[in-house]
Amino acid sequence: MTKTIRNKRASAARRAHRVRARIRGTKEAPRLSVKRSAKHIYAQLIDDDARRTLCASSDLEAKASGKPLEVAKAVGRALGEKAKALGVSMAVFDRGSYRYHGRVAALADGAREVGLNF
Repeated sequence: MTKTIRNKRASAARRAHRVRARIRGTKEAPRLSVKRSAKHIYAQLIDDDARRTLCASSDLEAKASGKPLEVAKAVGRALGEKAKALGVSMAVFDRGSYRYHGRVAALADGAREVGLNF
C-alpha cells in the first residue's frame, strides 16, 4: 500500500472518529450510519447502548435505479419506512468520514420525507 493511500485512509478514519465521538445512538434515537462507495450506498440504524443494528437498507435491496442522487434518496426512504415499522421516529445522523453533501445529503432527505427526524 502506498503512502498516499495510507494517508487517505488514516485521514478518513480520523474524520469518522471525530464525528462519532460527539454522537451516540440509543433505542429511542438510534444512530443512522452511512457507508458510501463508488457504486453503492448503505445505511443502518444502530443502537449503541445495546450494540446492535436495528435495521439496514442499501441500493442493492431498494431496487432503485436512475441517477445516484435518486437512488440515495430511495435508500433513505426505504430505511425510514423500516424505522417507522419499528416505532422509531427520531435518529442521530452519522455521516462518518463523508461530507454532508450529494448522495449523503440525499439519503438524509429521503429519510426525512417519510417522517424520520434528526
